[in-house]
Amino acid sequence: MSHKLILVSGSQAVKKFINVGWIIDRQVGSHVMMVKENYIYTLSVPQHKELGIGILKKLIIQAGLTVEEFNSL
Repeated sequence: MSHKLILVSGSQAVKKFINVGWIIDRQVGSHVMMVKENYIYTLSVPQHKELGIGILKKLIIQAGLTVEEFNSL
């Protein structure tokens, strides 16, 4: 199984996080703020054409996912 992260846009990332139970709480500037019930983090997803590998990995970890789980969404 590949551990390589597939880069996506901000809107694609939001859709993937929605598929695993995150909801859009609000939008602040160019960032979509997402929350999940009983979860410590609020995800701040920038709405760029392509998210950088560092921010994407950070969001995946905060969402409680693995790279493989995120790629398969």
